[in-house]
Amino acid sequence: MIGKKVLYLEVANTLKTDILKEVYPVGSLIPTENELEVAFSVSKITIRKAVEILVQEGYLEKKSGIGTTVISNRPFNKLSKSVSFSTILENDGLDIRKEFLTIEEINATETGLNLEQIGSKVLKLTRLYYLNEKPFILFEHYLPLISDYSSILRDEASLYSWLSHHGYVINNIKDDFDIVEASKELQEKLQLTTPYVLRRHRYSYSRHQELIEYSIGYYDVKQHAYSIEYEV
Repeated sequence: MIGKKVLYLEVANTLKTDILKEVYPVGSLIPTENELEVAFSVSKITIRKAVEILVQEGYLEKKSGIGTTVISNRPFNKLSKSVSFSTILENDGLDIRKEFLTIEEINATETGLNLEQIGSKVLKLTRLYYLNEKPFILFEHYLPLISDYSSILRDEASLYSWLSHHGYVINNIKDDFDIVEASKELQEKLQLTTPYVLRRHRYSYSRHQELIEYSIGYYDVKQHAYSIEYEV
């Protein structure tokens, strides 16, 4: 039995997590209302409200006489009006490749970034993106310490899909941008021809506004401007 706080939101979140983990694969039917009512020990109205949320977010589709089908397991259906930067580049015919540089456990206090909300220990993941085989973006991600963290090195899915698979579902993101002078080490890694880079701070939160990911990205925008596209 789920606690008293907004039952339908709890049910919706649990179902969403199962969809992201492919307990219910794309194209499959989720259990019937009656089955979900028993599984969650809640009313039929609660189940209907939960399912409607996932329909509105683009995860489910209801068809009379058939049932409710999973139509997407993308982590960011609610944000699908915006197209990711890497997708924009690929759509422009450019080649994007990522390389894992380091992955390590560190104490949150060592970072000086107030990351204790993620955990006392965090996972630091450093990745380098190449644009047409030239260093383009350096990312430093700070993530929850997942026991099998080496699996990200083998997983072809996106970082956010990997987090979702381990139960860390991102609900909303905040990005801050500024221009900074690159350190000598950063200039070498990105093979910069100018000393300045675009820096992006990203804060990724759960539905309860708990910090799941903090990352810093350094972009050599001399190679390609940072682009954002929105569907309308």
